[in-house]
Amino acid sequence: MRLTAEQLDWAVHGTPLLIDVNLTVEPGQTFGLVGPNGSGKTSLLRLLAGLNKPKAGRVLINSQPLHSLKQRAIAQSIALVEQQADTTDRVTVRQVVALGRTPFLSALRPWSEEDEAIVTRALHDVDMHRMADRLWHTLSGGERQRVHIGRALAQQPKILLLDEPTNHLDIRHQLSILELVRQLPITVIISLHDLNHAMECDRIGVMDRGRLIDSGLPHDILTPNRLQQTFGVYAHVIDDPVDGKQVMRFRNAV
Repeated sequence: MRLTAEQLDWAVHGTPLLIDVNLTVEPGQTFGLVGPNGSGKTSLLRLLAGLNKPKAGRVLINSQPLHSLKQRAIAQSIALVEQQADTTDRVTVRQVVALGRTPFLSALRPWSEEDEAIVTRALHDVDMHRMADRLWHTLSGGERQRVHIGRALAQQPKILLLDEPTNHLDIRHQLSILELVRQLPITVIISLHDLNHAMECDRIGVMDRGRLIDSGLPHDILTPNRLQQTFGVYAHVIDDPVDGKQVMRFRNAV
């Protein structure tokens, strides 16, 4: 499913947070969003998910404006994993992941064995199946993050939006989650702080002060000049002795 942003503007209390953002992510692509803190990545993801309405511009799924769709239809196509999402309810891990099936349930389409199987698979995919009966408040930050990703996977979206999903995760689960996301046969937009992780995306976009200032292939975009201008770091590239992939090393430009 193609996701398109056309001339998006967004402001809070008169302060512009997004300015004239244009972006197209093709079906099946993994698109990485990078940029300094406060550059607008989270604001953009929330507009793309339909949680906020743009001040100007529009979002399209394929060629259909997002604002013309009902929330249920949007939820059947798009899943968003936010940085912070909490609850005070006394719920188990399985119950949280099962919430991903909500957009597909109705009086005419009650919970089924298929839904149960989808939830079980999602729990396995995020390595939380052994904690399925644990209560939410007993989980660590990283475990909660994996549960939220599991909830999004249970939703079986055609477009998956992830806002810094590796926050709070240990290195093993960072790598496994990112590998899982790359293998999904759907459109993915993922906000990342780790630029080496971003290098694994099909394409990336660089956000800075509310603008999408560049997008394209990772090696074409994350140049030493761009890294110095936008991130304030010097970078050089080395070849990984194990697999030969190029890895960036950084030091402050100040």
